Amino acid sequence: MRAEREVLVVEDEAVIRGTLRRLLERHSYRVSEAASVKESLDRFNVNKFDIIISDLKLPGAPGTDLIRISSAPVLIMTAYSSIRSAIDSVKLGAVDYIAKPFDHGELLSSLDKIVAEHGRRIAADSADDAPFPGMAGRCPEMRELFRRMRRVAGAGSPVLIQGESGTGKELVARAIHELSGRGRPLVAVNCMAIPENLIETQLFGHEKGAFAGAGETRAGLVEAADGGTLFLDEIGELPIAVQGRLVRVLQDGEVRRIGAVNARTADMRLIAATQRNLEQLVAQGRFREDLYYRINVISLHLPPLRERGEDIGELARRILSDTCERLKSPALRFSDGAERAIAAHQWPGNVRELANAIEKAVVLCEGESIGEELLSVETPVWREPGNGARNGAGNGAAAAAEASPGLSLEDYFCHFVREHQDSMTETELARQLGISRKCLWERRQRYDIPRKKRQSGAG
Repeated sequence: MRAEREVLVVEDEAVIRGTLRRLLERHSYRVSEAASVKESLDRFNVNKFDIIISDLKLPGAPGTDLIRISSAPVLIMTAYSSIRSAIDSVKLGAVDYIAKPFDHGELLSSLDKIVAEHGRRIAADSADDAPFPGMAGRCPEMRELFRRMRRVAGAGSPVLIQGESGTGKELVARAIHELSGRGRPLVAVNCMAIPENLIETQLFGHEKGAFAGAGETRAGLVEAADGGTLFLDEIGELPIAVQGRLVRVLQDGEVRRIGAVNARTADMRLIAATQRNLEQLVAQGRFREDLYYRINVISLHLPPLRERGEDIGELARRILSDTCERLKSPALRFSDGAERAIAAHQWPGNVRELANAIEKAVVLCEGESIGEELLSVETPVWREPGNGARNGAGNGAAAAAEASPGLSLEDYFCHFVREHQDSMTETELARQLGISRKCLWERRQRYDIPRKKRQSGAG
């Protein structure tokens, strides 16, 4: 028989406290009770509990104060009419919420999962390491990110990952999935890479004969993620009509294939990622407000590489070692000049740009160390406004960004392509932007920047 786990129930209504006590004690929990946050602190060491179940609205201080005070996971209870407030409590760090009146079986299942995950999180925290292979970082922002990833992994709530292109949003999504313990795989979808006329059928599937060309029935990616995790990268690129269908899936837990009469169960956790400002898209009518609130239950932010301080050098050395091993190259090191160049460069393409620069340098290196000339980042290009295109592509884009501190990623892309498409090939443009040629073509279509015809003999 499993050992008793300790739970603190904080609820000002004695009837509900008594009901919870009887239920939990029948399932091997040792229960302590309090009627307020103050009473909890006066009577108990709130850090000793395996889990705290607290009402949201309490006399004196709200139950969410326990999130800040205690290291134990906090499960928030709330009346059905206050679900919006409960979701806000998850954003503050609660592991989950339950609406009163609650189903006993669902509550017990949720508690078992949260307690188990909390135990794994403590073990991981004690190792003082990143939560997943391939991740690294010791700056305060990354340590906080790792802490929150471990805390939210087992909750099952939707997660929104925000950050610039190339910061590693998919790696974070995969880490959360692996830590969650969900039995089925993670299904990753790049919403920007699928043509608009295909994205709906790709996500939701279709029945035979549902539209011209639908010669057979096909399941969608939402169904493929049943029992696992659906990762929607660049969710801000979804067409409005597709957003509406996704809201229905998240609301009902069911998916209906295009042309189907009956719906199918879709028990999947949604993790979404974007480099765009979704609140701004909502205000512009380009992203559904109801979908925004459904996916933004837990929000994680990845800092850009240029803001990670000494992490940059450590990460570069780690990438160098991994790249040498992958390419079966002799072990290499960075010269002092290369180290300084790496630290000085602003890395607009973030980790992806850094990895690409290092891989190129490893391939071209003929000695035992990599010099700054092989990295092509010898000049801190973002710090030299006003040089225009005469100093090369990096300086031209850098000058624009420096001259306009509020430049958005979309504006940066448009300016960079228009500024340099006469002097650079599509491959060079894509490499400098840290994206694929396919992605470059798709963004040209989206922002209406047609590719200029190059003169005969151009690359």
